[in-house]
Amino acid sequence: MKQLINLYTLLILLAFLSACKISKDIPLPQSAIPENFRGAEITDSASIASVSIKEFIAEEEVLKLIDKALIRNYDMQTALKNIESAELLFKQAKLGNTPALILQLTASSNRPSSNSLSGLSGSEFLGTNHIEDFNTNLGLNWEADIWGKISRQKQAALAAYLQSTEAKKAIQTRLIANIAQGYYRLLMMDSQLRTAQKNLTLNDSTLRIIKFQFDAGQANSLAIQQAEAQRFVTAQLIPQLEQNIEIQENALRLLTGENPSAIKRLATLEKTKIAVHLSAGVPSEMVGRRPDVKAFEYALSAANAKVGVSKASLYPSLSITASGGINSFKSSNWFNIPASLFGVVAGGITQPVFQRRQLKTAYELAKIDREKVVIGFRQTVLTAVAEVADELVKIEKLKSQYSIANSRVNVLRQAVTNAVLLFKSGMANYLEVITAQSNFLQSELELANVKAAQLNATVELYRSVGGGY
Repeated sequence: MKQLINLYTLLILLAFLSACKISKDIPLPQSAIPENFRGAEITDSASIASVSIKEFIAEEEVLKLIDKALIRNYDMQTALKNIESAELLFKQAKLGNTPALILQLTASSNRPSSNSLSGLSGSEFLGTNHIEDFNTNLGLNWEADIWGKISRQKQAALAAYLQSTEAKKAIQTRLIANIAQGYYRLLMMDSQLRTAQKNLTLNDSTLRIIKFQFDAGQANSLAIQQAEAQRFVTAQLIPQLEQNIEIQENALRLLTGENPSAIKRLATLEKTKIAVHLSAGVPSEMVGRRPDVKAFEYALSAANAKVGVSKASLYPSLSITASGGINSFKSSNWFNIPASLFGVVAGGITQPVFQRRQLKTAYELAKIDREKVVIGFRQTVLTAVAEVADELVKIEKLKSQYSIANSRVNVLRQAVTNAVLLFKSGMANYLEVITAQSNFLQSELELANVKAAQLNATVELYRSVGGGY
């Protein structure tokens, strides 16, 4: 009865000790998160990150490319394999409290020297100096989780698994943004190609008029040369843009895990709409959504757990071992039960004393690694907040730039029309026509650039606030 009471007392003591943490966790530094984004309206509370991809992106072709990329992109496939690996390690860590069982089957034959102590003893007691041993046993080994070391290992494995899922989300959000931005760059280059082709036709018309005037003695050869030079400038843009279009198409196919080929486009840059109101929400909401920030949250949980594991290694560990089976000096008596049965139970407490500071150094290094994770979290939050602020100011200022660029295009379009009419009537020279056409070409190319920059800024804002998964 007394032994039973002592056993219960020991178990209660072990349960109490295992419930105690010997190291305190460091929480996330909330001071790293500002109250609002620079340039954001204070009234903005809801974030566009809560909008689904299909609601945010209207072009069906882009959504189809995204669907392919999420399945076939090799970075995404690697991320999924990383999740599988982390999940296996977590499942293994969950079994840390269970005992380890080993089944062993051995047989040995030994003939010691007849002049040795073993040989003389065998001859005296067994009647032979040929010694055989046959053994079948089942061994058990279990370590009590006194200081929470095993539970901390489980915590670290779970955090690593969750961190791998966030890494996959980060790849996904960047992949979606890259595909959408790449598609909008294609629309921009399509628009610029149409502009170059249209201006080339306009240059050809101007060149014909100048040649007619030359034949009539109203213009000199310099006018023809200037007009031809301007035409070559425009003509050179066409193969350059066609080259860039194919390279961009190949880049998109690479993201979707496909061989280079053309990308189907039903939309045009001019008809693609830009969202009027884009809310970034508040930084605290962004921190809870962005996968790279969440990954550091789980990294800190894993670092806290590793500090606990390394500190627990400094304290005594209680292990219980047991083995039992069948043992015999003769194979004929191997299964002579119960005579051949044996069993051993042992328990021991191990306290590290001197190991050349290995355990102490490991503990100190674990604390330093945890501090590095906190620093990384602060920097990641700072970078994320800066990215959102950058996209907010881009969206705001690009509206003004687009309005100005659009007005410039309208003015120069009218200037080209007037210049041609005045040139035909002899009230303007060829240089004024060429200058007007050159300015009109550049203004239309710039307008396409600004429109694409607007679309890309909205996509980047969507990603930077945590949208896309």
